[in-house]
Order: sequence, then structure tokens, then C-alpha cells
Amino acid sequence: MSQRKSYAVGTGLFIVLGFAALAYLATQTSSVANRHQGDSYTVDAQFTNVGQLKERAPVKVAGVRIGQVQSIELEPGKPVADVKLSIDKRYASIPADSVASIFTSGLLGDQYVGIEYGHAKTFVAAGGKLALTHSSQPLEAMIGKFFGAGGVNDNIGGTYQVTANFTNIGTLSVGAPVKMAGVVIGQVAAIQADPVKLDAKVTLAIDDTFNKIPDDSSAAVFTSGLIGSQYVAIQPGGSPDNLKNGEEMILTQSAMQLEDLIGKFLVNGSPGDKPGSGSSSTPAGKH
Repeated sequence: MSQRKSYAVGTGLFIVLGFAALAYLATQTSSVANRHQGDSYTVDAQFTNVGQLKERAPVKVAGVRIGQVQSIELEPGKPVADVKLSIDKRYASIPADSVASIFTSGLLGDQYVGIEYGHAKTFVAAGGKLALTHSSQPLEAMIGKFFGAGGVNDNIGGTYQVTANFTNIGTLSVGAPVKMAGVVIGQVAAIQADPVKLDAKVTLAIDDTFNKIPDDSSAAVFTSGLIGSQYVAIQPGGSPDNLKNGEEMILTQSAMQLEDLIGKFLVNGSPGDKPGSGSSSTPAGKH
């Protein structure tokens, strides 16, 4: 065999092996490798944005595939995608408060549904629904999250609303997270100027899962990090009664401006401050 013919054969084998490798990778990253095996049951999940999610995309828990996307349809009369998930029956103990999120495999890979287990004692039955969902995030939302905006679970149709009045909300905006103990439990649904109290009326949409918040709890406007976005933090109180839909949170703490923080530091942190300087701390009539 001549040297030229050997070179041609080697090149041909290299090309064939290359195509074989590409075909294998395609089956591992596309729906071809995602056909479910064995008995399964279906559960529903609704998303406000499914991105590029496709039918037969994997459903995973802790990175392990437990099923696939059976169908994706638009909810009639609503801008909401109804996604049916086909789950292997051996994974029938998914807590009812679990969160279904849409993720992307790697940087440019296919999208899939990831389920994060909750802590409920009850499980999602066949034909049931995962109420807590987290939709596919556009690039703008990802950039906002990088700067501290955080993510909010959709929980479509499963929220109740309470209001809180603030004398200053800073740069708080609609859609900002509502947190308790650092965990996102809802979002800011509306912000309006109160013409009577002359302050800002903020409406908070809180997941029904967190319906045991005492009615004497306080709400404060905080900032994520140094230059991050602002959010509303709820500090639980000790009342035996809980907040109900439409009620108002009385105890609030407004957003602190940078000028206020600097002034507070200069007043309280000056090393030369002495009792009695600038104002007397001795009761009148006593020397």
C-alpha cells in the first residue's frame, strides 16, 4: 500500500470516528437519550417562561434524571405555560412543597427541569401539581441576580397579599424579592404613593406556604451587598395571630440613604464625644 493511499485511509477513518463521536454526543444532550423507561406518573408545573425547554427534556433531582417533560402547552386565556412532567414511579416521594426550576446544561446546552425537594410531610400524587416553580431566566434577570436582585419562585395562583407603608423606599421596585431569614418567600407586587399618609404603600405577594407569619412582624427595606438591589425583609414577631390576605403590616423600617448612614456614623462613632458636650445630660436643678 502506497503512502498516499495509507494517508487517505487514515483520514477517512478519522472523519468517520469524528462523526460517530458527534452522533453519540448528540444523543446524550438531546431528547433522543431522554426517553423514559418503565412505569411513570405525571405531575403538572406552570411557568411564566419556559425559554427553550422542549418535550422529552430531562427532569432531574440532585443532577440525577428521574423523568422527562411529557408536554408543553399554553394555559387557555393565560400567559402561562402548563408543563406536564413524566416521573418514574420509583421516585414517587416528592414533597408537596418542592420547587421545579428550569435550568440549562452548561453554557450552551439544552434546558431541563430540576426539582429541589421541600420539607413537607405530604407528597405530590399522580396528576397533582408542583405549585412552587422558577421559570427560565432571561439574560437581564441573570445579570440582575449577579448584582443581588435574587430570584423569586413563581408560585402561580398560590399567594396572599399584605401591605406595608414606608416613608422612604429608596430604589425598591416592583418584582423585588421579599425575604424572611434570608430566604425568598415572595415579591413586591405594587408600589403606590399614599395621598393621605404621604408615604409609599408597598404591596407584598407572599407564597401561601408561609401563611403563619405573626401579625406583629416588621418589614424593612434592605440592600443586597454594597451596591446590590433592594428588597423587603420580614422579621417575625411573637403574636399568636397570623397575617391574613389584605392586612397591613404596622411595624416598618424605611430604606437608609447613604447620607443618613454617614451622618449616623459621624454622630455615634466620633472618638472625642463626651457626656455633656453639646447638650447637658444632667437633669435641670441638679449640679
